Amino acid sequence: MEWQAEGTVLARRPHGETAVILDVLTDGHGRHSGLVPGGLSQKRAAMLQPGSRLDLRWRARRDDQLGTFAVEPVRLRSGLMADPLALAGLNAVCSLLVFALPERDPHPVLARDTERLLDLMETAADWGAEYLRWEMRLLEEMGFGLDLSSCAVTGAQDGLAYVSPRSGRAVSREGAGEWADRLLPLPGILGGAGNNRGGGLAEGLAITGHFLTARIAGELVGRPVPAARQRLVDRLARGQPKAGY
Repeated sequence: MEWQAEGTVLARRPHGETAVILDVLTDGHGRHSGLVPGGLSQKRAAMLQPGSRLDLRWRARRDDQLGTFAVEPVRLRSGLMADPLALAGLNAVCSLLVFALPERDPHPVLARDTERLLDLMETAADWGAEYLRWEMRLLEEMGFGLDLSSCAVTGAQDGLAYVSPRSGRAVSREGAGEWADRLLPLPGILGGAGNNRGGGLAEGLAITGHFLTARIAGELVGRPVPAARQRLVDRLARGQPKAGY
Protein backbone atom coordinates (compact mmCIF):
# COMPACT_ATOMS: atom_id res chain seq x y z
CA MET A 1 0.00 0.00 0.00
CA GLU A 2 1.28 3.47 -0.86
CA TRP A 3 0.07 7.02 -1.38
CA GLN A 4 1.61 10.46 -1.79
CA ALA A 5 0.03 13.77 -0.78
CA GLU A 6 0.65 17.01 1.05
CA GLY A 7 -0.42 17.21 4.67
CA THR A 8 -0.09 19.32 7.80
CA VAL A 9 1.41 18.00 11.03
CA LEU A 10 -1.11 17.87 13.87
CA ALA A 11 0.91 16.03 16.51
CA ARG A 12 4.12 14.08 17.00
CA ARG A 13 5.25 11.67 19.68
CA PRO A 14 8.52 9.78 20.19
CA HIS A 15 8.71 6.14 19.21
CA GLY A 16 11.73 4.19 20.35
CA GLU A 17 15.11 5.90 20.47
CA THR A 18 15.15 7.73 17.14
CA ALA A 19 11.73 7.66 15.46
CA VAL A 20 8.52 9.65 15.83
CA ILE A 21 4.91 8.91 15.05
CA LEU A 22 3.32 11.76 13.11
CA ASP A 23 -0.37 12.61 13.03
CA VAL A 24 -1.11 14.60 9.86
CA LEU A 25 -4.16 16.06 8.14
CA THR A 26 -4.56 15.54 4.39
CA ASP A 27 -7.37 16.33 1.96
CA GLY A 28 -7.78 12.83 0.59
CA HIS A 29 -6.74 10.58 3.47
CA GLY A 30 -8.07 12.53 6.43
CA ARG A 31 -6.23 12.39 9.72
CA HIS A 32 -3.51 9.81 9.18
CA SER A 33 -0.65 8.49 11.32
CA GLY A 34 2.70 7.09 10.28
CA LEU A 35 6.18 6.37 11.59
CA VAL A 36 9.08 8.65 10.59
CA PRO A 37 12.41 6.84 11.10
CA GLY A 38 15.04 9.22 12.43
CA GLY A 39 12.37 11.80 13.23
CA LEU A 40 13.96 12.69 16.57
CA SER A 41 17.11 14.00 14.93
CA GLN A 42 17.94 17.67 15.43
CA LYS A 43 17.96 18.17 11.68
CA ARG A 44 14.30 17.18 11.38
CA ALA A 45 12.98 18.79 14.56
CA ALA A 46 11.66 22.01 12.96
CA MET A 47 10.21 20.22 9.95
CA LEU A 48 8.10 17.87 12.07
CA GLN A 49 6.50 20.47 14.36
CA PRO A 50 2.70 20.90 14.43
CA GLY A 51 1.59 23.29 11.70
CA SER A 52 4.33 22.34 9.26
CA ARG A 53 3.18 21.53 5.74
CA LEU A 54 4.89 18.44 4.34
CA ASP A 55 5.06 16.38 1.20
CA LEU A 56 4.27 12.87 2.43
CA ARG A 57 4.79 9.42 1.00
CA TRP A 58 3.12 6.73 3.10
CA ARG A 59 3.96 3.05 2.70
CA ALA A 60 2.76 -0.12 4.43
CA ARG A 61 2.41 -3.77 3.54
CA ARG A 62 -1.27 -3.70 4.48
CA ASP A 63 -3.79 -0.90 4.69
CA ASP A 64 -4.50 -1.55 8.39
CA GLN A 65 -0.85 -1.10 9.45
CA LEU A 66 0.67 2.07 10.92
CA GLY A 67 3.08 2.36 7.98
CA THR A 68 5.98 4.77 7.49
CA PHE A 69 6.22 8.31 6.17
CA ALA A 70 8.93 9.68 3.93
CA VAL A 71 8.69 13.45 4.36
CA GLU A 72 9.91 16.61 2.65
CA PRO A 73 9.17 20.17 3.80
CA VAL A 74 6.73 22.34 1.87
CA ARG A 75 6.11 25.16 4.37
CA LEU A 76 7.29 25.30 7.99
CA ARG A 77 5.05 28.16 9.21
CA SER A 78 7.66 29.42 11.64
CA GLY A 79 5.58 32.56 12.21
CA LEU A 80 3.09 30.52 14.23
CA MET A 81 5.80 29.81 16.79
CA ALA A 82 6.86 33.45 17.09
CA ASP A 83 3.54 34.89 18.29
CA PRO A 84 1.96 33.66 21.57
CA LEU A 85 -1.62 34.09 20.36
CA ALA A 86 -0.93 32.35 17.04
CA LEU A 87 0.79 29.52 18.91
CA ALA A 88 -2.25 29.17 21.18
CA GLY A 89 -4.43 29.06 18.06
CA LEU A 90 -2.25 26.41 16.46
CA ASN A 91 -2.38 24.28 19.60
CA ALA A 92 -6.17 24.58 19.81
CA VAL A 93 -6.72 23.70 16.13
CA CYS A 94 -4.37 20.71 16.16
CA SER A 95 -5.70 19.40 19.48
CA LEU A 96 -9.33 19.64 18.36
CA LEU A 97 -8.63 17.85 15.08
CA VAL A 98 -6.81 14.98 16.80
CA PHE A 99 -9.61 14.88 19.37
CA ALA A 100 -12.57 14.91 16.99
CA LEU A 101 -11.57 13.34 13.68
CA PRO A 102 -11.65 9.57 13.21
CA GLU A 103 -8.46 8.27 11.62
CA ARG A 104 -8.42 7.90 7.84
CA ASP A 105 -11.84 9.52 7.38
CA PRO A 106 -11.44 12.25 4.70
CA HIS A 107 -12.86 15.71 5.38
CA PRO A 108 -11.44 17.72 2.45
CA VAL A 109 -13.46 20.90 3.08
CA LEU A 110 -12.38 20.99 6.72
CA ALA A 111 -8.78 20.28 5.70
CA ARG A 112 -8.79 23.22 3.27
CA ASP A 113 -10.46 25.50 5.83
CA THR A 114 -7.79 24.49 8.33
CA GLU A 115 -5.02 25.45 5.90
CA ARG A 116 -6.58 28.85 5.30
CA LEU A 117 -6.97 29.47 9.02
CA LEU A 118 -3.35 28.53 9.80
CA ASP A 119 -2.16 30.81 7.00
CA LEU A 120 -4.25 33.64 8.45
CA MET A 121 -2.97 33.01 11.97
CA GLU A 122 0.58 33.33 10.72
CA THR A 123 0.10 36.53 8.72
CA ALA A 124 -2.75 38.53 10.28
CA ALA A 125 -3.38 40.08 13.67
CA ASP A 126 -7.16 39.62 13.81
CA TRP A 127 -8.34 36.10 13.05
CA GLY A 128 -10.72 35.39 15.95
CA ALA A 129 -13.85 35.49 13.78
CA GLU A 130 -12.29 33.07 11.29
CA TYR A 131 -11.42 30.72 14.13
CA LEU A 132 -15.06 30.80 15.28
CA ARG A 133 -16.20 29.93 11.77
CA TRP A 134 -13.66 27.09 11.74
CA GLU A 135 -15.20 25.63 14.91
CA MET A 136 -18.61 25.90 13.23
CA ARG A 137 -17.20 23.94 10.29
CA LEU A 138 -15.75 21.30 12.60
CA LEU A 139 -19.15 20.79 14.25
CA GLU A 140 -20.80 20.53 10.83
CA GLU A 141 -18.28 17.98 9.57
CA MET A 142 -18.84 15.86 12.69
CA GLY A 143 -22.60 15.85 12.08
CA PHE A 144 -23.55 18.51 14.63
CA GLY A 145 -23.89 21.59 12.46
CA LEU A 146 -25.88 24.56 13.78
CA ASP A 147 -28.89 25.88 11.87
CA LEU A 148 -28.96 29.65 12.33
CA SER A 149 -31.00 30.44 9.22
CA SER A 150 -34.47 30.76 10.78
CA CYS A 151 -36.36 30.50 14.06
CA ALA A 152 -37.05 26.95 15.16
CA VAL A 153 -40.40 28.05 16.67
CA THR A 154 -41.87 30.62 14.28
CA GLY A 155 -39.90 30.03 11.09
CA ALA A 156 -39.00 33.73 10.92
CA GLN A 157 -35.63 34.74 9.50
CA ASP A 158 -35.51 38.12 11.27
CA GLY A 159 -35.06 38.95 14.93
CA LEU A 160 -32.98 35.86 15.70
CA ALA A 161 -31.58 36.27 19.21
CA TYR A 162 -30.90 32.84 20.71
CA VAL A 163 -29.71 29.30 20.00
CA SER A 164 -31.33 26.20 21.44
CA PRO A 165 -28.70 24.32 23.50
CA ARG A 166 -30.41 21.06 22.56
CA SER A 167 -31.09 21.33 18.82
CA GLY A 168 -28.54 23.95 17.74
CA ARG A 169 -31.26 25.91 15.94
CA ALA A 170 -31.78 29.66 16.12
CA VAL A 171 -34.72 31.12 18.03
CA SER A 172 -36.19 34.61 17.69
CA ARG A 173 -37.09 36.83 20.63
CA GLU A 174 -40.75 36.25 19.85
CA GLY A 175 -40.28 32.51 19.64
CA ALA A 176 -38.24 32.31 22.85
CA GLY A 177 -40.94 33.74 25.10
CA GLU A 178 -40.59 32.60 28.71
CA TRP A 179 -37.84 30.14 27.71
CA ALA A 180 -35.34 32.87 26.83
CA ASP A 181 -33.25 32.40 29.98
CA ARG A 182 -32.67 28.75 29.05
CA LEU A 183 -31.28 29.56 25.61
CA LEU A 184 -27.84 30.63 24.44
CA PRO A 185 -27.55 34.29 23.31
CA LEU A 186 -26.92 34.55 19.56
CA PRO A 187 -24.37 37.35 18.95
CA GLY A 188 -24.12 39.60 15.94
CA ILE A 189 -21.00 37.82 14.72
CA LEU A 190 -23.24 34.81 13.99
CA GLY A 191 -26.16 36.83 12.62
CA GLY A 192 -27.96 37.59 15.87
CA ALA A 193 -30.16 40.67 16.18
CA GLY A 194 -29.04 41.61 19.70
CA ASN A 195 -27.34 44.79 20.85
CA ASN A 196 -23.84 43.53 20.10
CA ARG A 197 -24.27 43.42 16.32
CA GLY A 198 -20.66 44.14 15.50
CA GLY A 199 -19.02 41.68 17.83
CA GLY A 200 -19.74 38.91 20.24
CA LEU A 201 -16.74 36.65 19.64
CA ALA A 202 -16.81 35.41 23.23
CA GLU A 203 -20.54 34.66 22.99
CA GLY A 204 -20.00 32.87 19.68
CA LEU A 205 -17.25 30.73 21.17
CA ALA A 206 -19.51 29.96 24.12
CA ILE A 207 -22.03 28.52 21.65
CA THR A 208 -19.53 26.38 19.76
CA GLY A 209 -17.92 25.39 23.06
CA HIS A 210 -21.26 24.15 24.36
CA PHE A 211 -21.76 21.87 21.36
CA LEU A 212 -18.14 20.71 21.30
CA THR A 213 -18.65 19.59 24.91
CA ALA A 214 -22.20 18.26 24.71
CA ARG A 215 -22.07 16.62 21.30
CA ILE A 216 -18.53 15.77 20.24
CA ALA A 217 -17.04 15.17 23.70
CA GLY A 218 -20.20 13.80 25.30
CA GLU A 219 -21.69 11.74 22.47
CA LEU A 220 -18.93 11.04 19.97
CA VAL A 221 -15.56 10.87 21.70
CA GLY A 222 -16.26 10.21 25.36
CA ARG A 223 -13.55 12.42 26.85
CA PRO A 224 -13.24 16.15 27.63
CA VAL A 225 -12.53 18.81 25.04
CA PRO A 226 -8.76 19.49 24.96
CA ALA A 227 -7.62 22.16 27.41
CA ALA A 228 -5.77 23.95 24.59
CA ARG A 229 -9.12 25.13 23.28
CA GLN A 230 -10.04 26.89 26.53
CA ARG A 231 -6.59 28.46 26.77
CA LEU A 232 -7.13 30.01 23.34
CA VAL A 233 -10.64 31.18 24.23
CA ASP A 234 -9.27 32.88 27.35
CA ARG A 235 -6.59 34.66 25.32
CA LEU A 236 -9.07 35.81 22.68
CA ALA A 237 -11.50 37.03 25.34
CA ARG A 238 -8.85 39.28 26.88
CA GLY A 239 -8.59 41.14 23.59
CA GLN A 240 -12.34 41.60 23.00
CA PRO A 241 -14.69 44.39 24.15
CA LYS A 242 -17.50 43.44 26.51
CA ALA A 243 -20.84 42.54 24.97
CA GLY A 244 -22.99 45.56 24.21
CA TYR A 245 -20.07 48.00 23.79
